[in-house]
Amino acid sequence: MTDLDNAHAKMEAAPGDDAARLRFFERLADTELFMLLTAEPEGDQIDPDVFDVEGQSFVLVFDRSERLTEFTGAPAPYAALSGRMLAQMLAGLQIGLGLNLDVAPSAMLIPADALGWLVDTLDQGPAEEEAQIEEIAPPAGLPEAVIEGVDRKLATATGLARMAYLVEVKYAIGTRGHLLAFIDAVPGAEPALASAVGEALTFSGVEAGAIDVAFFRASDPLASGLARHGLRFDLPVPAEPHIPEAQRTGPGMDPNVPPKLR
Repeated sequence: MTDLDNAHAKMEAAPGDDAARLRFFERLADTELFMLLTAEPEGDQIDPDVFDVEGQSFVLVFDRSERLTEFTGAPAPYAALSGRMLAQMLAGLQIGLGLNLDVAPSAMLIPADALGWLVDTLDQGPAEEEAQIEEIAPPAGLPEAVIEGVDRKLATATGLARMAYLVEVKYAIGTRGHLLAFIDAVPGAEPALASAVGEALTFSGVEAGAIDVAFFRASDPLASGLARHGLRFDLPVPAEPHIPEAQRTGPGMDPNVPPKLR
């Protein structure tokens, strides 16, 4: 079973559990999906295979390319896109997702309004502020679901930073709060990492308040205090050399240049 299969099974087993539903949609957003096309892509133009069920339109997507081939019975054209990119691309078009139909336990129809909710949820970006840290202490009082959500989300942030420390801090203005401090983040990755933490809170399914996010170099004077008191998260190291954005090709490979529907 895939991660999406497992998340779907937990959601189906507890239909009244909002946390299980949120975790499924989190996995959907983070998963690479293979969308069936009617023809091979032409540049950045793609033509999804759209079908109707009771007056609603859907595109066919699968969380494994092998599952797409099993469905079609023969090799077929597809575009590989993250779930979040697919939801954003289909937003406002009244098109839903037919997920893993006939080939997996996670088979389901996800209506257009559910994708619209997902896009709205993912668009809740963090606000940027400045504050001076006076004290650092071990984290305390955060629900376990939040810590698990942060761990799960950072497991997808391959190569974006060396590590992160979760701590409790006191700011110069007198307020206290929790802080996730990233060490040696890749330049330009800061917005993506901050958004990932925000999503971890949103999809945790609990009213957890807020976790601030900050970025430090290993040589920063505060880094030793973060290491001494913090709960450490090691981010995955890329298995292959990073491909520069300018060298990425193919529909869905560059998140800044999403494919266009024909």
